[in-house]
Amino acid sequence: MESFAGVRALVTGGASGIGAAVTSALIARGARVAVLDLRPEGLPEGVAGFTCDVGDPASVDEAVASAARELGGIDVVVNNAGVGAAGSVADNDDDEWLRVLNINVVGIARVSRAALPHLRESGCPAIVNTASVAATHGLPQRALYSASKGAVAALTRAMAADHLAEGIRVNCVNPGTADTPWVSRLLDAAEDPAAERQALEARQPHGRLVSADEVAASILFLADPANGSTSGTSLSVDGGMHSLLLRR
Repeated sequence: MESFAGVRALVTGGASGIGAAVTSALIARGARVAVLDLRPEGLPEGVAGFTCDVGDPASVDEAVASAARELGGIDVVVNNAGVGAAGSVADNDDDEWLRVLNINVVGIARVSRAALPHLRESGCPAIVNTASVAATHGLPQRALYSASKGAVAALTRAMAADHLAEGIRVNCVNPGTADTPWVSRLLDAAEDPAAERQALEARQPHGRLVSADEVAASILFLADPANGSTSGTSLSVDGGMHSLLLRR
């Protein structure tokens, strides 16, 4: 199971939710991990944590440089940090659009740009971005979030094309609705949290929320040095939502 033995990985947003599951999975598979997070707390033993705001260029440059020094280089970057947004196009002003796009899209570009010199020195370089089923499906009340994740999917393909000749693989995952702290907060704010959760579960063909560990497993698949011919791929982790239309 130690297919990541000796691999040096950087995970943004790695202190909670999907990022925390990725961090734990990488450690279990033998990787050395640095987490970049607004609050790098409660990390597993042996994980280096660095305070980082992916929406701030100076913060990103400093944190990535510190992580590279701590790890002795970078082989894998998991761009998982992001924020949610609810509402139609009528519900968010320009400042909120710029804030979300700055974190969810430009944040990936910032971290990747800062890590590129180290990835170019790696023998197994890979970048995995976290997009969403919202990148490919029209979901109600998710206009801004969907736009940001659609951009992540497109950015992933463009990055894969740009860096293929350098041996740097770039892929992304498209999770369905995942059982994460952000989704829990959305449910808590609903008028009827139990009914809202039931509706979200019913929307996915397998009838439940996606677990953070399931998304982490797919991220590790894409980052695994054994998958050297996988690049420019968007891997759906949504219980079949992307392609199955079932009768219930």
